[in-house]
Amino acid sequence: MTLSVQNVSLRFGGVSALTQVSFDIEEGKVTGLIGPNGAGKTSLFNVVSGIYTPTSGKVLYKEHEISKMRLDQINRLGVARTFQNIMVFPDLTLVENVMIGRQSRTKAGVLSSILRTPREREERKEAERRCIELLSYVGLDAKKDELAKNLPYGEQRQLDIARALATDPQVLLLDEPAAGLNLQERVALKALIKRLNEMDYTIVLIEHDVKLVMDLCSRIVVLEYGNKISEGDPQQVQSDPKVIAAYLGSGGE
Repeated sequence: MTLSVQNVSLRFGGVSALTQVSFDIEEGKVTGLIGPNGAGKTSLFNVVSGIYTPTSGKVLYKEHEISKMRLDQINRLGVARTFQNIMVFPDLTLVENVMIGRQSRTKAGVLSSILRTPREREERKEAERRCIELLSYVGLDAKKDELAKNLPYGEQRQLDIARALATDPQVLLLDEPAAGLNLQERVALKALIKRLNEMDYTIVLIEHDVKLVMDLCSRIVVLEYGNKISEGDPQQVQSDPKVIAAYLGSGGE
């Protein structure tokens, strides 16, 4: 068990976004998180990644409770995420975008950066090498010096993933990575997620594309109105009457 969500509830005033949600994420696997619109999927990601503090319950990462940690602290421990909306810097190059993600792993202080000491220059050189390597993982190394705004939408999604990888995570939370992609781009995304999983990244995937989730994930958690209504392998989830009624049978999200 790498990540454990234990009886997590989240309330905003009188509105309950999550109610007593529990599940475990197995190391080295791809886990899917699905459910209708408003089911609480992104709220749960926000709890796990440190954007929200749960009203009750807790989240453990490798036995460390991270429920009350900040996003940057959780990130340094080894949990990274992407967001529904692409968050790239359009007027920076691809490698510069990924370098921003790499800053959480650099050690040179502010003074060293200002003075451009040998240590800072060497660290920057190594960081740039690593970022180009990450761009190659997602198939964008040939475009490393292009501005991010010149990329097609699907490649901006890939860049977003590369920047998350720059923090050296062990767990990668992908929030609707196929949103807005065409068929060809979805095929490329599927291949990328498989490749990252083969590289031993643990991946948790929120996704509207049910077929993509069923093809990629060894385990799936289903939420509805902030409650977990099902959990199991793809075959179990697809045949669960509660899932069919709440999600799959209604045409999905």
